[in-house]
Amino acid sequence: MLELLGLDTEAERVYRALLAYPDEGVSTLAQRLALPESDLRRCLDRLSALALIQPAAQEGTGFRPLDAELAMELLLARQQAELAAQQQKVKASQAAAIQLIAECSALRPPSVGHDEERLTGPEEIRDRLARLAADTQCEIMTFAPGGAHTAADLEASRGPNSALLDRGVTMRTVYLSSVRNHQPTLDHVDWLHQHGGQVRTAPTLPVRMIIADRREAVLPLHTSNAHSGAVVLTGEGTIAALCALFENIWQNATPLGTLVERDMDGLTRQHREALRLLLQGLTDEGIAKRLGVSPRTARRIAAELMEALEARSRFQAGAHAVQNGWLPLNRA
Repeated sequence: MLELLGLDTEAERVYRALLAYPDEGVSTLAQRLALPESDLRRCLDRLSALALIQPAAQEGTGFRPLDAELAMELLLARQQAELAAQQQKVKASQAAAIQLIAECSALRPPSVGHDEERLTGPEEIRDRLARLAADTQCEIMTFAPGGAHTAADLEASRGPNSALLDRGVTMRTVYLSSVRNHQPTLDHVDWLHQHGGQVRTAPTLPVRMIIADRREAVLPLHTSNAHSGAVVLTGEGTIAALCALFENIWQNATPLGTLVERDMDGLTRQHREALRLLLQGLTDEGIAKRLGVSPRTARRIAAELMEALEARSRFQAGAHAVQNGWLPLNRA
């Protein structure tokens, strides 16, 4: 009955028995359920790993099962966390595949095919983007990672943006969540909203990207230096994948201008993403780059997470995060 929530049939039987007979020891419970004691202990280990039972306060007097309602909430929360982690893996895989396409373009001659165009240097990129904007008729979709832009850059972008919006072009942009603390960006977003632009934020973004009219996409050749070169992609399959990636992240992004929501654990999506990166082994500098914040801010976020998890090391933080249901269990 509860297999979809990660609880096999035998473990569920044991959990139900513990609810009915919480004071029985292992031997008595094994006899009641007609289970070999080794199988019962396996089920108890599984229930303990899921935080559905704890040893009774007095040793040798059985186990204390979590209330059924709370147990189901916990299992559902874990399943939701696992689903979110899987969705994140899919997005990361999509982004990695698309970035590989862009980087491999740097290894091929410019005239290899009709589905791509290589751009070299910031001036060539700027000129090509200007032509792209001039030709766009319906929609511009943009990922803008890398943190906040300078006030001068934002001001300079208003002319081209205004020309697009005045023509009725739909503009959707996803920034990093870190721009919520940058007043010049917030002022620019207010201006965009007044002219019909739409802006959302996400904790991290897979790649810098511009898609025009769902027919052309511009990506950097190297994620570490977006100004060194870019590639314009027009292949139908590639564009479809890029649009799907954008829509996926857009749907899960938070509209800028609304309060950042906190989940039942008091964490924002930025906290969740920082925790995932922290436990992947990224340094504070690496986390800062992915979140678009300063290393000092990344250290502060990491310290807040460690404190919330009552952890003294990253390994302990990972163990506590799984135990608290903040991260999915790794399954074989």
